[in-house]
Amino acid sequence: MIRDRGRIKWTSMMLPEHVKMLRDWVKEDSYEQKTELDEQQLELMNETLAEAMEFNQAVAITHYRRHNYEICIGNIHYWDELAHKLHLIDSSGTARIIPVENIADIRLADK
Repeated sequence: MIRDRGRIKWTSMMLPEHVKMLRDWVKEDSYEQKTELDEQQLELMNETLAEAMEFNQAVAITHYRRHNYEICIGNIHYWDELAHKLHLIDSSGTARIIPVENIADIRLADK
């Protein structure tokens, strides 16, 4: 019976630089592509954003950060129109600054 150890038997013959490059390559394969939004989606997000700011409701924001999508839940503190950034106070009380161009979705959250 042949017992194959997979990558373990090859790593002894590889340089550390090659092993690092292979690990980086595997990590890059898990990256998600940033999606482009159409005008209807942007309008719906704008309405949700205005409603959440007016009535101080919690929102769930999906945004693109470090090659992946993340979800932040909290209340909108401030929207900087000049810098195109959204200031959000999340449920733990920490402030987060999210660039508007990285936002993929805004929904009202249930608390």
